Amino acid sequence: SLVWAATPGMLFQKDRESSPDSLNLLWVFGYNSSLAVHSLMDGKDRVLLYVSSHMAVIHDVLGNRQYHLQGHTNVISCLCVSEDKRWVVTADKGPDALIIVWDSFSGVPVRTIFGSHPEAGVCAIAISHDLRYLVTISAGTAQRVCVWRWTLPTEKPMCSTELRPEFGHQDYVIFNPQNPHEFVSNSKTQVIFYLWVKTSLLGEGRTGVQDERMASPLSPQTFKSVVGHFSQSVFHFNSSKALTATWAGKLVVWDAVDPCVPPKEQQPKPHGMKATKVVSMQKDSLTVLMVLESCLVTGDVKGNIKFYDGELLLLWSYSPSKVGPIRSLSFSTTLRDPPGAFPESNRPFLTSESDSSNSVSLALNRNFILSTSDATVFHVATDSTDFEKVLEEAKGAVSAIACHPQQTLVAVGSRCGLLKVWDYLETKYLTSRIFTQAGIQCLSYDPKGYFLAAGFTDGSVYILDAISLQSSCTEFQLSQGPVTHVSFSHDSEYLATADEKYSVIVYKSVLQSGRRCWEHLAGLESHYKPIRSLLFGVQSDGNKPRLLSLGKDRQLVEYDLSSSIKDHLVVTHQDRVEQMAVPLCLAWYPQLGPEPFILTANNCYKLKLLNATTKTCRKTLLGPTYGSPLEKIQILPTTSLADPQQHYLVYVTKDKVGLQMLPVDGNPHKSSAFICHPDGVSDLAISYDGHYVFTAGGSDCTVMKWKVNLNALDAAAFLGGEDLIPFYNLLDGGREGEFFRELEEYFYYAQLCSQGIDTLENREVSTYIPLEEIPSVMRAVGFYPSEKEIEEMISEVKFSKCVDAGEQVTKINLGDFIKLYINHRPALGLSMKSLRRAFQVLGYDNEKGDKVIDRGDLLSLLQCRGEQMTEDELAQCLTILLGRRRGRQGSEPDTYDPSGAAALIEEGIPAEITAETFAADILGLPIA
Repeated sequence: SLVWAATPGMLFQKDRESSPDSLNLLWVFGYNSSLAVHSLMDGKDRVLLYVSSHMAVIHDVLGNRQYHLQGHTNVISCLCVSEDKRWVVTADKGPDALIIVWDSFSGVPVRTIFGSHPEAGVCAIAISHDLRYLVTISAGTAQRVCVWRWTLPTEKPMCSTELRPEFGHQDYVIFNPQNPHEFVSNSKTQVIFYLWVKTSLLGEGRTGVQDERMASPLSPQTFKSVVGHFSQSVFHFNSSKALTATWAGKLVVWDAVDPCVPPKEQQPKPHGMKATKVVSMQKDSLTVLMVLESCLVTGDVKGNIKFYDGELLLLWSYSPSKVGPIRSLSFSTTLRDPPGAFPESNRPFLTSESDSSNSVSLALNRNFILSTSDATVFHVATDSTDFEKVLEEAKGAVSAIACHPQQTLVAVGSRCGLLKVWDYLETKYLTSRIFTQAGIQCLSYDPKGYFLAAGFTDGSVYILDAISLQSSCTEFQLSQGPVTHVSFSHDSEYLATADEKYSVIVYKSVLQSGRRCWEHLAGLESHYKPIRSLLFGVQSDGNKPRLLSLGKDRQLVEYDLSSSIKDHLVVTHQDRVEQMAVPLCLAWYPQLGPEPFILTANNCYKLKLLNATTKTCRKTLLGPTYGSPLEKIQILPTTSLADPQQHYLVYVTKDKVGLQMLPVDGNPHKSSAFICHPDGVSDLAISYDGHYVFTAGGSDCTVMKWKVNLNALDAAAFLGGEDLIPFYNLLDGGREGEFFRELEEYFYYAQLCSQGIDTLENREVSTYIPLEEIPSVMRAVGFYPSEKEIEEMISEVKFSKCVDAGEQVTKINLGDFIKLYINHRPALGLSMKSLRRAFQVLGYDNEKGDKVIDRGDLLSLLQCRGEQMTEDELAQCLTILLGRRRGRQGSEPDTYDPSGAAALIEEGIPAEITAETFAADILGLPIA
């Protein structure tokens, strides 16, 4: 098998370019600095292991290569590595949490445990030194500890126990190296010792946690000193003791042997574990405590590393400058030099020539990797006092990325103020700059590649030289809130920003003393809800720039830049683009025909094509439905190798990145998506040649580089079928299902209605129905569009050939009707959740605590708000609905009678209406 024949380093020989996916992950910039970084190999191949978002990354530093262990759908919360560095165990917390054991030689997942802690996932994990067992601690408030025999194919733990609330939130665990049946965990205030054993009951082999014991709580009075919060615990290497490091710079020594108690009265472990002493090691907080050979090793918040013998006597220390709080230490399994080969100046201070001295010397001859909580990784060689910086990444959320328009450069900005520029083709770091006054929120290169604009959380805007990152002019401080969007016009003459205070501000390029500078032109608070997109374009009748902004207030605003003067930004058009949905993003649609379009995406999984001039909706289409709506969209740049008539859309949802073939038509096989950042995508960028896509993960502090494979998406679309086949599959039951047969019957019944039900004349047999019948058939099959949606549907079909053929369509066939139905109906079906939300807003709490709407208020709302109904229309609708219910109960349904409508309404509608009553008893809809 791949596992048993694997050797160290062979996983980098795999060809990742041949992946069948449309987007292939090539590189991850950044890592989770709250978790440990491990050294897998040290020598001619310096290989690290760390966590980036939902994957573990095996990084060959010297070879500049990465291999990604992908299998989790949530952000990885903890990991551990076996003593021989071969087996890597990762776990996450969240829905469908997993525990995965990986072979680090081959990259193969050898064991996956599903549903280990279904409540909240895993927050701490450890592997025993004999490589047979795992111990996990669940996240959440009610914690559970489980022991697993991971080499056996079972989904049940060998034993488990619930932790009592007074134990505190346990977030660190480790096995006893001498006994895999013992382990210890700690929270900030409590330490728990565990012992699990195999027992026999009625001839069956059983396992269980025999006991878990919280060590006696410590207080300043216990040892007459402040102990501090606990950080990490270990078992002593040659005794029954255990030690816990604290944030007060002390070590708490635990032992089952109390010298003050007679041997016969000593309690067995773990009951006998008590704090026997507290040793003050230093003033600075201890963040790391580990055992290495016959040494105890500590790391602290000042970046110091110290080695102690078993009696806690100092052997050796490193005190580097400019190293932050140490998060982890990982030592190489191979010796740097033979024992005793230290240079005289670097020789450790061994206290004796005992047998342990050789073991101590072995420990101190190992190179190691240290990581800090400020996202920096160092390599330390024992034959040198230098700390070689291996990685330096953003310690704050990565909120912005931008690709250079002409070179293979990507700029990455983070909330900690770090701005870095990489050559993404060579994955080589080029330059950086740190802004201390605020965090970076958004970035954009100008189309000529001379400038890089950055918007900050304090409202400031910097315009930087694209290469040196030095300021090209004085920063602007005109926004009253964090800058969320920044964009250049196509000719680099204008720069526009949007901020959290719903304002758009425009800057203009000017020449001063032969040098290009920028000055403020004007600003305007043009929205009353957050601005979702800010987009420059080019006017169709010239080369002048256009500027549009789209807000959650459903307004698409266009500005007249040529008519704007100092401190006066002119608005050309302001159009409402949605009735109920919330628009989230927009882009210029490629010119695939004579009519230019603007593409928008909303929170109901719909894509809309708006006429670029009039802003009227020309087509509504079903967008990708991968768990959350599209948050950002960009058109993939065409390349010389691609078909110039074939275009693609790149998009991100809340946690995924995907590709969509154009033109959009609602075919689900024309799109694909992949999990990129489970905790949320903050930004999207595309390389100038369209070969690479970059996503930023916000709080996970990572940026991912994806290789575009258009052939894979084309093949998937081809295999999905042509013409109506993909749309039939979206119907309940497909082409042969009952729903399709009902749809056919309604369609042809509408054809009869259009010709007159009672006519005696010869009927025309046709496959079309008039456009006026579209609303009736839609409602008959369970889609209840508003009057605005009906108008858009009829307009979409009526003018579909107007631009190309100069004629209006007056009828629609069954195939086009099915496409229209699928593209316009609610993507996720009818939802009681949205109805209850409406009652939350419009209603009040009655005596029973239910959200209700008064009958009179409901009738008033239907007549005065939204698409207002006349009194006669409302009475007629309610009469038919309530009469239908009475007809179902045995009498004939009522026809509309104005004189009896009021009495029927009062009789059939309760004085207080809940969402369930409205849906089931009035509308007659089935609810769960």
